[in-house]
Amino acid sequence: MHVKKLKYIIWAKDMGRAVRFYREVFDAEVTRESDVLTEVVVAGSTIGIHSGGEGNLTWTGLSFQVDDLFAACAVVQAAGGTVLGAPKDTPEEPAHLATCADPESNEFMLSRPRQ
Repeated sequence: MHVKKLKYIIWAKDMGRAVRFYREVFDAEVTRESDVLTEVVVAGSTIGIHSGGEGNLTWTGLSFQVDDLFAACAVVQAAGGTVLGAPKDTPEEPAHLATCADPESNEFMLSRPRQ
């Protein structure tokens, strides 16, 4: 089987708000847009944002690797998202993970490369 494209689908109660968030926070490029399904590309990967979401907190499995977790969390919050689990430094190593949610309550992780 030849796979032409791999995309991950998340749900949105408010499509416009969801698309704005991914464009603002992750510099997503919109490659398809409709009332039912909008596709955005982030770092070469496609996320399909599907309408009809209920706004309930939902784990997605999405993870975005960034250089500065603390700055990324601030950007998420400024764009209307939520930091659910803030990054924390430990005696063993600097912070490497944060759990967040977009304005549609889709959970995702921010991570940084470990030393």
